[in-house]
Amino acid sequence: MFPIFLQAQASTAGSLLSMILPFAAVMAIMYFMMIRPQKKKDKQLADMRNSLDIGDGITTIGGIVGRVVAIKDDTVVIETGTDRTRIRFKRWAIQDVEKLVVD
Repeated sequence: MFPIFLQAQASTAGSLLSMILPFAAVMAIMYFMMIRPQKKKDKQLADMRNSLDIGDGITTIGGIVGRVVAIKDDTVVIETGTDRTRIRFKRWAIQDVEKLVVD
């Protein structure tokens, strides 16, 4: 009777491992294909937004283009157009930065 119990316990452990292993493999693939690249992209965007300087040209996520004239904690003031209209935006709304080139 004792050897039958050990045999049943070993087959249960093997079937549990065969169920968990594919699930763990799918999770690892999802991490390396989806989560990790998105975190890297988010970090690059945060670095770009934190490296803003006065005079840089920016484009917002809404498509508004202008030059940075003031920077506060989490807001940025830009000038747009020839009449120099000033608009205040949150930092997270900046999509692209064109750095000011100093010769």
